[in-house]
Amino acid sequence: MLTLLAFAMVSTFMVLIMTKRMSPMTSLILVPIVFGVIGGFTTELGPMMLDGIRNLAPTGVMLMFAILYFAVMIDAGLFEPFVRVVVRAVHGDPMKVVVGTAVLALFVSLDGDGSTTYMITTAAMFPLYRRLGIRPLILPCVTMLASGVMNITPWGGPTARAASALQVDSADLFLPLIPAMIGGAIGVVLVAYRLGLAERRRLGSLTLQDIAASTEPDLTLVGADDDLSCRRPGLIKVNAVLTAALMTALIAGVMPLPVLFMIGFAVAIMINYPSVAEQKARIAAHAGNVLAVVGLIFAAGIFTGILSGTAMVDAMAESVIRIVPDSMGPYLAIVTGLLSIPFTFFISNDAFYFGVLPILAKAGEVYGISAAEMGRASLIGQPFHLLSPLVPSTYLLVGLVGVEFGDHQRFTMKWALLVSLILLAFGLLTAVIPWVGRLAGG
Repeated sequence: MLTLLAFAMVSTFMVLIMTKRMSPMTSLILVPIVFGVIGGFTTELGPMMLDGIRNLAPTGVMLMFAILYFAVMIDAGLFEPFVRVVVRAVHGDPMKVVVGTAVLALFVSLDGDGSTTYMITTAAMFPLYRRLGIRPLILPCVTMLASGVMNITPWGGPTARAASALQVDSADLFLPLIPAMIGGAIGVVLVAYRLGLAERRRLGSLTLQDIAASTEPDLTLVGADDDLSCRRPGLIKVNAVLTAALMTALIAGVMPLPVLFMIGFAVAIMINYPSVAEQKARIAAHAGNVLAVVGLIFAAGIFTGILSGTAMVDAMAESVIRIVPDSMGPYLAIVTGLLSIPFTFFISNDAFYFGVLPILAKAGEVYGISAAEMGRASLIGQPFHLLSPLVPSTYLLVGLVGVEFGDHQRFTMKWALLVSLILLAFGLLTAVIPWVGRLAGG
């Protein structure tokens, strides 16, 4: 009963937001409450929801001040010189811009933090997308695919979880997967090339003069103010040094991310807009975007709190494991790779790697499949995982670009599935994920 309730809840949520019958925020709040009541957890829902909100509170604070920080930088014109250089370099070619986005995101993703990747890539590239008229949905698609591939690094999170759950060395999981990651990165660039070609055909190749002269009111940068009085050209170097210092502190882990962005925002707004009136105006200009993103984060806390507190997530895991037939036993590595795609979408990484993977790995031992091989297979679904409504950083990404979460899912889903399958194919071709197990004792 609990399993059916869990799948019904997740399916209902997905249908409602993808058909736009409810907004993601209201769906994240109301759908789990309704199903929690149906499941008989009425008196326990309050503490469950509070636990979920409490767990996501630091993320919500970080995203709020991160959005405000980069909004101030955009208003001040920090990225304008970069945009002009890139525009000249690509000669108004949308294909080169989209491919450049993929390459930039792949390199930035080396730090292992999705939120940082999204903020840097979006802040640097979205003004250029606006200038050229490239569809906004392409930017989060390409950026997320790149982040999904690079999320396999040991410091990215999933690999560390898998290694801890299976009690193997992270290097045993990560190093053999490097060729597969290279294949996945090539796949991301090819997807970007395909999307860029489509935009080139749609828009044509523009000259720098055409771009400078064009005005597209529907392509206004999210949160940006077109009032040129907000620009601070004399402070570009100061803002660049401040941003570089902030990014360095983030990567080095000098302080928790929420604290770093709170401090960074306070310093940035004081330097660029010293008067109280100017500060109030800048905050008010971006309040709508901040509220939309942070509200979704706390709403997601209710969803995850009920999903975990009612043990629905555990029931989902056990049910899927039970339906795997014995005849598939020798192919459990491939099965695990394929299961990681929907599993890490519908449940959190923690639930999958600590709850599901150890059970699959124990079954794989019977067929001579090592824990490390099962762990590598379990990482295949990461590009698809980032599309999950349970991933807070994805709300930041769509919020920065100003697209609907459901639109982003529909546009990106097939490409994310393709990149995940490319990772699996390279893993199989390089034999770091076995095609078939070696029977124990054989």
